[in-house]
Amino acid sequence: MNMEARIGVVVEGGQRALNSGAHGSVVDAGARKFLQHQNAHSKPPINPQHSQLGTVNQLLAGGIAGAFSKTCTAPLARLTILFQVQGMHSEVAALSKASIWREASRVISEEGFRAFWKGNLVTIVHRLPYSSVNFYAYERYKSWLQPFLGRENQMGRGSPDVFVHFVGGGLAGITSASATYPLDLVRTRLAAQTSTVYYQGIWHAFHTICREEGFLGFYKGLGATLLGVGPSIAISFSVYEALRSFWRSQRPNDSTALVSLACGSLSGIASSTATFPIDLVRRRMQLEGAAGRARIYNSGLVGTFRHIMRSEGFQGFYRGILPEYYKVVPGVGIAFMTYETLKILLTSIPPN
Repeated sequence: MNMEARIGVVVEGGQRALNSGAHGSVVDAGARKFLQHQNAHSKPPINPQHSQLGTVNQLLAGGIAGAFSKTCTAPLARLTILFQVQGMHSEVAALSKASIWREASRVISEEGFRAFWKGNLVTIVHRLPYSSVNFYAYERYKSWLQPFLGRENQMGRGSPDVFVHFVGGGLAGITSASATYPLDLVRTRLAAQTSTVYYQGIWHAFHTICREEGFLGFYKGLGATLLGVGPSIAISFSVYEALRSFWRSQRPNDSTALVSLACGSLSGIASSTATFPIDLVRRRMQLEGAAGRARIYNSGLVGTFRHIMRSEGFQGFYRGILPEYYKVVPGVGIAFMTYETLKILLTSIPPN
């Protein structure tokens, strides 16, 4: 891009020399032809961030990024879920002895190494549409909100508008979560199974939940999900955009993959820390009454918060936060890195 900028300056200066005859400047015929040829064939530099992807390509980039990221971090995702739901049917004394390595060893000894990817097929089935809608909706909401909420056009500069990114990310998270929630609930129940297998697979889980809990059973915990996913995605996108913009201003020549990986990882830590208690409540509400077990939380979202605080204390809301950190640091970073890389690759493909 620096080389193209320098070429642009030379050509522009040469054109002014061609057009300025008042001072008697003489440019030989060879130089004139060269500069005219450069003007005729020179193209403006392409900025990948402003290149427009088609709808299909944008959905494809988002879906692949999400599915690839989830597959890479599936073992840590399962450990997080197992920790989050321990307080539902475990004694407090047993919970104090829990550790990541002990739980990982238990999974391997009782279920085998492949059990870390239990429920990963439904995770991919869920993540493909979820991530596609999430990234696509974010780009659309951002473009719609910019004229009304953005300061970039009004102030005449390219500084990142955190408010636009925050609101756009929150709306995108709510949209994608609402559209794919039944798949998320089924994924949670499959991943939470240990030695006792109640759901035999994706379709068996759908059929069993529909038969035993009705259609509304697929939307247990939706309120807690929307309450958590909105702020989570809002924080993730706004922190990512702010960090990436700052990084680019300081080190403009660093690779897109490196910048996206680092900024995405940090944004994942920020969003997970802020919204983990809501995510834990969501998981437990999704598992309420699963596998024929007795209901524990009968008083809705607020009652569930109170029950956890009374029985497990404040630390109960952050049960499983360490494997969550281990998961989001590479997971969110990989998702953003893959998405930005695919955007560049798909933009470079010439249209038919």
